[in-house]
Amino acid sequence: MAKKIVGLVSFLTLGFFVTTFSQVLKPAKWTTTVSSKEAKTGDVITLFFRATIDANWYLYSSEFPCEDGPIKTSFNFVADKSYERVGEIVAINPHDKHDKIFDCDVKFFKGSAEFQQKIKVLGSPLKIQGNYEYQVCTELTGQCVPGDGEFEFNDINVTGSKLESSNAKPQEISTQQPSNHKSQNPNSTITNREPNTLDSAKQRIATSNQQPAIIKGPQLDPSFAQQKPNQTWLGFFLLAFLAGLAALFTPCVFPMIPMTVSFFTGRGNKFQAMLYGISIIVIYTLIGALLAPLMGPETANHLSTEWIPNLIFFLVFIVFGLSFLGLFEITLPGNFINKVDQQAEKGGMLGVFFMAFTLVLVSFSCTGPLVGSILVSSAGGEFLKPIIGMFAFSLAFAIPFTLFAFFPNWLKSLPKSGGWLNTVKVVLGFIEIALAFKFLSIADQAFHWRILDREVNLAIWIVIASLIGIYLMKGFRLPGDQGKDAEDKTVSVLRVSLAILTFTFVVYLVPGMWGAPLKALAGYLPPMSTHDFDLLAANRKDAPNQICDVPNYSDFLHLPHGLNGYFDYKQALACARQQHKPLFIDFTGHGCTNCREMEARVWSDPQVLKRLKEDYVVVALYVDDKTELPESEWYTSTYDQKIKKTIGKQNADLQITNLNNNAQPFYVLVDNNERVLVQPKPYDLNIDHFVKFLDEGKTKFKSAN
Repeated sequence: MAKKIVGLVSFLTLGFFVTTFSQVLKPAKWTTTVSSKEAKTGDVITLFFRATIDANWYLYSSEFPCEDGPIKTSFNFVADKSYERVGEIVAINPHDKHDKIFDCDVKFFKGSAEFQQKIKVLGSPLKIQGNYEYQVCTELTGQCVPGDGEFEFNDINVTGSKLESSNAKPQEISTQQPSNHKSQNPNSTITNREPNTLDSAKQRIATSNQQPAIIKGPQLDPSFAQQKPNQTWLGFFLLAFLAGLAALFTPCVFPMIPMTVSFFTGRGNKFQAMLYGISIIVIYTLIGALLAPLMGPETANHLSTEWIPNLIFFLVFIVFGLSFLGLFEITLPGNFINKVDQQAEKGGMLGVFFMAFTLVLVSFSCTGPLVGSILVSSAGGEFLKPIIGMFAFSLAFAIPFTLFAFFPNWLKSLPKSGGWLNTVKVVLGFIEIALAFKFLSIADQAFHWRILDREVNLAIWIVIASLIGIYLMKGFRLPGDQGKDAEDKTVSVLRVSLAILTFTFVVYLVPGMWGAPLKALAGYLPPMSTHDFDLLAANRKDAPNQICDVPNYSDFLHLPHGLNGYFDYKQALACARQQHKPLFIDFTGHGCTNCREMEARVWSDPQVLKRLKEDYVVVALYVDDKTELPESEWYTSTYDQKIKKTIGKQNADLQITNLNNNAQPFYVLVDNNERVLVQPKPYDLNIDHFVKFLDEGKTKFKSAN
């Protein structure tokens, strides 16, 4: 049972994120207006750029002190003699936050965004046009989407004589000067009309003798057009159901089963007994429904990455664990329980409901920690998850009361209440405390405190598991251990069996102190990069993976964790064919926070890194890189009919045109014929999921060759 409870609460850290595969996302819709459509030469008017941002998405502002961080919104104006800019673009009331991945302060918008640019009118006709670039990210799935568009103000009526511009000659003016090649990223969202710079580029290509090369890319298999259904709800339902069964074997609940059932059996009213069980389910499910809005999509991101909620959950689990160990009891006010009990004494259907309510309240000191664990586990982004969890918990909790009322003879087979009930409670308390450190670990990694490194976390688990084993063998007593059972030093076969399992777990953990990977717990421990006491490292053969030739752009683009790979799709595909390996495509971005998090927390895992080095040719395609390619490599996209001149724009077009997706991070496995092998993978911090993804791709590749 302890193992099952570990499985239940482990859902707290898995963070399952699902994305729709065949979908080009456009979370921000832009509009433009002007302060006045009538102006005289010499007047200063204001241009307004407004974005409507989808729920659960945010857009980065245009100015914040983080040069190598997320992509800022920028506006590029094509200079013209009819106007000149007055000052810089102004972002109106953005929000502030600290980005822990890039370790800098950023500004962003939610819901809507507004930028203003003042211009001085110099003459008629007034010709204001240009383009903008931006990045939006979501807290729901961890994706980031780059975007761009063009603007034009051509309906402003100007009167008066022409004025001289302070600019010596027209040139393209940017509202933001990028500090390096990482600064911006492309991806067309809305288009009013292409600016003159693109018109001239089209003209040059149209008159060129060289035809632009259209990049071929991974072809979408129709079998991947539909996203696989979410399989986690069933697993979560079963684990919550097991938690409900565990709650039955606690000192607050188990003795109430025969008492309550005898009450209904004595009356001979089985309908009321069934209504009693249904009432228990309704009460718990209503609790889940009321709390569901608090467990919404944004909670998933905060639970996974933010330090404040993780510290809160750490403290909550510690409190629950100490309560189960007998330090104190978590109880509700007695006056409240008495008032509910008075309603139950009135009888009838309403009385039966309040009897069920009384049971829920009286048993709260034992069920509260388990219910709290389920509600914390449900903070994964789905509105229905807390409702499903509470329904499953209450179903298991209510079934015995109903069944024993229908079959009263079964009561004779129930074991008598005794000290064994407190043993169950104590073991659950130790498990709650052990799991609490997972939350503290997340906060520790976010702030780089380095107080809970991997070996420290393992040491805590070894000590707690050892205490569970010693307690099962009656090596010590706690405040709740009273009566004859506590005085009797005889140990039952069941307790010995459970102690053997516990000490076996301890033996499994011990090699981890010297660097053993402990694959079964890879998703629940701090990353191996935090492990300082690694005596096995000297015996590891960790040579860099071999590639075919020097990667293009390797002078300014790099892969993490010592991986050798490519940054050009065609070059990587040629190497994959030469080595007869599948190709691992990483659609990423310089300003993609969640891309860096995936690399730091998932790619760094030894299981993942080994597979990337040995089984795949790796290519990282940056969709926001501004490096301009030679004109002979430009081409016109079949998706938006725009000229793709930079590395980033061509990589983004490759993703959209061939995979109908524009979010990052996005991982795709293809064979040597450019066919997608398995369902592409979005942002997902679960290491086991990523290992399975890589293994399935390798298996499919071998079976097809």
